[in-house]
Amino acid sequence: MRFTEAEIIQHLAEALKPGSLPGSPYTAQWSQDPPQSAAVLIPLLCAEGGWELLFIRRTLHPKDRHGGQVAFPGGRCDPEDPDADKTALREAHEEVGLNPEDVRILGRLRDMLTITNYRVTPVVGAIPWPYDLRPQPIEVSRIFTIPLEWLADPAHRQIQRHRLQQRGKPFPVIHFQPYDGEILWGASARMTMLLLEALGLSRPQDRYQ
Repeated sequence: MRFTEAEIIQHLAEALKPGSLPGSPYTAQWSQDPPQSAAVLIPLLCAEGGWELLFIRRTLHPKDRHGGQVAFPGGRCDPEDPDADKTALREAHEEVGLNPEDVRILGRLRDMLTITNYRVTPVVGAIPWPYDLRPQPIEVSRIFTIPLEWLADPAHRQIQRHRLQQRGKPFPVIHFQPYDGEILWGASARMTMLLLEALGLSRPQDRYQ
C-alpha cells in the first residue's frame, strides 16, 4: 500500500474514464424527486509507513437519519459553493476542524446516488499526520482511522441484501467487519470500495456480489 501521491492522482484520473460499473446500485429513477447535491472528503493520511483513511462517527440525533453511523466528513452543497471540492473542504472544516489549506486534493471518485436521494461527489484528499483535529460535538462523536491494507482484505467485508418496504427488489449493501469497535457499511463503505477499485485493490464486481 505504498502508493505515492502522484500514483494516487493518476489512478483516480484513470478510474473516472467511461466503462466502469456505476458507483451505486440505485438508478436515477429510484426517487421521483431530483437528487440533492452533496460532497464528502475522503481523507488519506500516511501513518507508520502506510496509508489510512480517516472516518467520523456521526452523533446520535433524532432528526439525523444517519446518526450514529460511520461516515466521511461531508454534507449538502450550499449555493455559494463553487464546486464539490469546496463543499467537501468546508464540511470537513466545520465537522472536524481540518483547515482547507492543509488538504491536498488528489482527485475525485464517481458520483454516487444514495438511498436518501443524494448525489454525492467523493473528493479524495491527502492530509498531514498527526493533526490536531477537533470534532464538532453536535455532528461528530468520534474521529478514527482504518488502514487501507485492512480495508482491502476481502475477508474483512461481506455483501448483505437489504429490502425496503416500498421497493420489492433487494439491493446489495456492503458491511465491513468491526474495526476498533466501529462498523463501516452502506454508502460510506461503497465509497471506500470505489477508492480501493481506483487503486487496483478490489474489483468493481465486489460491490455487487
